[in-house]
Amino acid sequence: MKNLAKEINACLKVLQQGGLILYPTDTVWGIGCDATDEAAVQKVYALKNRDDRKALICLVANDAMLERHVENVPDLAYDILDLSTKPTTIIYDAPKGVAKNLIASDDTLAVRVASDKFCRNLINKFRKPIVSTSANVSGEPSPRDFQEISEAILRGVDYVVNLQSEQLNSLPSSIIRLANDGKVKIIRE
Repeated sequence: MKNLAKEINACLKVLQQGGLILYPTDTVWGIGCDATDEAAVQKVYALKNRDDRKALICLVANDAMLERHVENVPDLAYDILDLSTKPTTIIYDAPKGVAKNLIASDDTLAVRVASDKFCRNLINKFRKPIVSTSANVSGEPSPRDFQEISEAILRGVDYVVNLQSEQLNSLPSSIIRLANDGKVKIIRE
C-alpha cells in the first residue's frame, strides 16, 4: 500500500509537469499523460511514432468524470459498463474538456472507466483524465508484459511505475462505438 502511494505521487509530479509515464493499466502496460494537455498528448504521438489522426484512449476514474468529458453519455453506456466482463472502452460523440489532438476527426473520444485500483487512485488524485495507449511503437506488437517493452519506449518516458510484479490482463480492452443516434458498433471484442 505504501509503495502504491509512493508510485502515485511520483506519477502526479510527472503528469502535472506535462511529462509521460509508463504505467500498468487494467489491460496492458500503457504510456500516459495528462489528457487535457495538448503538448503532452503530442509527446505520446511522437514517442509511439504514431499518426496523430489515429486517436488515443482516455482513462477516467468514474462515471462522474466521464460525464464531465462527454457532452451526452447515452444510458446504454452505463448498461454496457455494468454488464462487461472485461475492461471496455466506449467511443463517445462530442467530447469536451480534453486536448484537441486527443479528439478524433469525427469529433469522438475513446474513453474507459478504469477498473484497476492503481489507475483509479492515480486519476482520482490527479482529478483529470489520463491518456492510455499501449507501450509500443506504432506497428510493433503490444508488449504482453513489462519485459517486452522496448528500450525506445522505456527511454522516451519521464517515469516508469515500479509495479512490474503486478499481474495485468495483458489483453487490450473491448472497444465499442456508441453514437448519440443510438447506433452501436463493436470495433474490437
